Amino acid sequence: MSRAKTETVAIAVLAKAPVPGLAKTRLARALGDVAAAALQERLTAEAVAAACAAAIGPVTLWGTPDTSHASFRALAQRHGISLAQQPDGGLGARMLAAIEAAHGPALVIGADCPTLAPRHLAISAEHLNDGIDAVLIPADDGGYVLIGMRRPRPALFNDMIWSTDSVATETRRRLARMGLSWREPARLWDVDRPEDVARLQAARLEDLLPADRILFQAR
Repeated sequence: MSRAKTETVAIAVLAKAPVPGLAKTRLARALGDVAAAALQERLTAEAVAAACAAAIGPVTLWGTPDTSHASFRALAQRHGISLAQQPDGGLGARMLAAIEAAHGPALVIGADCPTLAPRHLAISAEHLNDGIDAVLIPADDGGYVLIGMRRPRPALFNDMIWSTDSVATETRRRLARMGLSWREPARLWDVDRPEDVARLQAARLEDLLPADRILFQAR
């Protein structure tokens, strides 16, 4: 199927503003608030760059608590993307809002998976354009780093217990119960916990880490 005959697939990047004390709070216990916020800023920039490089459709950076942070504005100007404020409510409500705003096929990603590459996004979009109802890229911790669907499915997000190791499994159960088709084109890992810093280094992604020794202030 040629790109000219496919629908565009919107990408929503959900990210917290890189503010010390707000972003990457679990990592901050090991890295310190300032270094954790700096890492959040770099991860967000990587996620936006990957989304734009995939070239599958419009990209929107959904920020919280709002879109006023200078780094959000800089990314919007650099890449020519839209900014939107995440609505109030839990994670499920915010992801659902991003999908509803797309008015068509959409992918939702966070800003915590540096190994999520443009090819993963392009393959996910191809599945949706082939008529598959949903796409899921699970994470090693039991959650997922990407969810995509052809149209909003509130039942996949409502009454979900987030930030647990059963999120991806429960999502699969709901997809099956609803009779929906889905694909899982990859399995990746995200950066949420102190031990994930070593994983960044092992994957030779240490350039994402702030160079200042503040990273190790809690050791």
